[in-house]
Amino acid sequence: MADRSVRIQMLVLLLEALLLFFCAAEAIPQTKDTPSAPTFYRDVLPLLQEHCQVCHRSGGIAPMAFQNYQDTQRFAPAIRVATQNRTMPSWFAETGVGKFSNDPSLTDSQIAMLAAWVNSNAPAGNPADAPPPRQWSDRWTILAPELVVEIPQPVAIPADGEIDYTYEIVPTHFTEARWVQSSEILPGMPQNVHHAVVYVRPPDSPWLRHAPVGKPFTAGMLTTPEDQRDAMWTDSDILLVYAPGSTPDSWPASMAKLIPAGSDLVFQMHYTTNGKPGQDVSRIGLIFAKHPPQQRVLTLQLTNDHFVIPPGVPDYRVEARGTLPNDALLLSFFPHMHLRGKSFEYNIIRPDHAIEPLLRVHYHFHWQMSYRLATPRPLKAGTMLQAVARFDNSPGNPHNPDPDVEVRWGEQTSDEMMVGFFDVAVDPTFDKQRFFQRGNPASSSH
Repeated sequence: MADRSVRIQMLVLLLEALLLFFCAAEAIPQTKDTPSAPTFYRDVLPLLQEHCQVCHRSGGIAPMAFQNYQDTQRFAPAIRVATQNRTMPSWFAETGVGKFSNDPSLTDSQIAMLAAWVNSNAPAGNPADAPPPRQWSDRWTILAPELVVEIPQPVAIPADGEIDYTYEIVPTHFTEARWVQSSEILPGMPQNVHHAVVYVRPPDSPWLRHAPVGKPFTAGMLTTPEDQRDAMWTDSDILLVYAPGSTPDSWPASMAKLIPAGSDLVFQMHYTTNGKPGQDVSRIGLIFAKHPPQQRVLTLQLTNDHFVIPPGVPDYRVEARGTLPNDALLLSFFPHMHLRGKSFEYNIIRPDHAIEPLLRVHYHFHWQMSYRLATPRPLKAGTMLQAVARFDNSPGNPHNPDPDVEVRWGEQTSDEMMVGFFDVAVDPTFDKQRFFQRGNPASSSH
């Protein structure tokens, strides 16, 4: 039987597509624009390029492209509806808590302009007013990668049932350390990829050393109970996390992530079934820094895996907290839960126990976004960070697989997770292990 969460997701997407279809069915005659009316080429297209085409383009994740007048004009009524009710562009952070550089939200005046364009019969205007087309490299959101690393052996995805986390180890054969400025994960079968994590396994790491290289495996396929347990937990650096809606990494010139010489990349893939079998070949694209950076980026996490959500509870709170062992520059957040996820927040707990909010998110399982601070936040060693997740295990949650059961931490979407990923920039000589050695003389001058 196909994973229920995937069926729900596909139903949601189908309903959204039907809504767009019927909205678009309001035929808008192409008329000559008046001097005061907004036009597509002069007013609408620049806004679409900046806020919408990352998804709504040829090869993008959205089902329709908004790159030319003909394709966009058909959906003009739907664009008016979606922007006025602020369901598009997607953004789930609570207004007034933090400012984020990747916030695609439209201003009131931009929304009013789009409505005025639609209400004026969506005039095209003068093509000479159009900005230069935004250039995309195939399916990549980042610039064309310098190196693409894909899993060597396709992963067979069955039509039905649950799939354990699938791993594939890929040697880089790097003879020298490489600093990664930008990276992006492209799932081979996005409809089946619940999430993906690519880890950097340095040559001296014991993690998964008894596992096969270059072919897919699960923890259950490893030979010893110790290896099976260790598969799920590692202190290896995270190169990138992917979930539908997440943002690729693109760091400033002064920052990058490190892949040490001789490292392997370990793909951890969580697949779900949808009634159709397939073969997945996921890949990661890399762009390297031209010079050694001033700061190294580390992805850390606040995690609580010891919780029990009672049956039927509409608002269950789970918390995780920890103190920074060394100085760091806080860059971004990526919260992760499953189908019962309701909200997620990151806070600083001050010495006087006052709470300073950093981010509050109305969680959306099918569009899990990352949130990049517009101004990175310096944090001193000893700063206490808190993550708070709330879950809805009630019948009122339309995505709930079963409101009558207790829910614990687990891999499958019918289970739950509470992970608050966050990125920090630290001294370039620090790896994760050294960063967590308290009292190291981290440089805060960069």
